[in-house]
Amino acid sequence: MCKTDVMLVPLTEEDREAFIKDNQWAFKYGATKEFGMRDNHFEEEGEIISRATIEQAIDHGEAYRIVCDGKKVGGVIIRVEGNRGDLEILFVNPDVHSKGIGYAAWCAVEKMHPEVDVWETVTPYFETRNIHFYVNRCGFHIVEFYNSHHPEPNNPAEGHYEVEEDGSMDGMFRFEKRIR
Repeated sequence: MCKTDVMLVPLTEEDREAFIKDNQWAFKYGATKEFGMRDNHFEEEGEIISRATIEQAIDHGEAYRIVCDGKKVGGVIIRVEGNRGDLEILFVNPDVHSKGIGYAAWCAVEKMHPEVDVWETVTPYFETRNIHFYVNRCGFHIVEFYNSHHPEPNNPAEGHYEVEEDGSMDGMFRFEKRIR
């Protein structure tokens, strides 16, 4: 499997359903399989990320398949408005994790949109793999922590910013990457 040679191929309508299912599988794997059950806040029955969330991102952004050695190995959805970009979703199939594919895909996104000065994304506070990827690999910085004391301003009802029975608390980190 390739390490850095990936292509971003625009998502086709014929591939939409497989893209959604692959995305749900990758998110579920990250939240429940790799390190055991860590997140029981399913957006829909049995899914960490709902079909509606993925479809909304696809419908309002640019969706691409990550292709490596001719195989679909993940996906990315971005939204660009002027000189600002939002990384809505980035996933790599778990069977090809740690091969540089996600990083290569992110580099391809940046290359496709040189007009973007600031990229933004969010990830749950407990997703240490994602935090490592965004901060240490891609050069993002944590700029905000959404939680029960500081809910997301554009979506205060979003998330479950509550203290759980086991004492843990939900929260999301917001990341920015300034290009210039």
